[in-house]
Amino acid sequence: MRYLLDTCTFLWMAQQPTMLSATARGTLDDGTAELFVSDASIWEVTLKHSLAKLPLPDAPRQWIPRKFVYHRLQPLPLTREAIFRSGELPRNHADPFDRMLAAQAIEAGFTILSPDTPLSLLGASRIW
Repeated sequence: MRYLLDTCTFLWMAQQPTMLSATARGTLDDGTAELFVSDASIWEVTLKHSLAKLPLPDAPRQWIPRKFVYHRLQPLPLTREAIFRSGELPRNHADPFDRMLAAQAIEAGFTILSPDTPLSLLGASRIW
């Protein structure tokens, strides 16, 4: 099964695993699960860190790649199709990063691992 980690899921997995639900922990620990992090999440983390809204132990350029290796994460690049779809989704969730994650999950057939219930309202498959 292929899962797209919400930005908060990625951050909690890396820094605050007690914030994860039992289902999320089980999914992340499942050696057969393919775990992906979107370029949109990397962008979001980098922006928030640069605005001093997200402290990290190191600069995102060093910290994020180390977490990818340690947790066996795969990158999910942005595609034009996902960008177009993000603008076509229902208007019931305005956060552009979440809209992009939902669009990517729909386009690629992933399940999003997220506590954010509005992602389901956008049409994405989601578990938590």
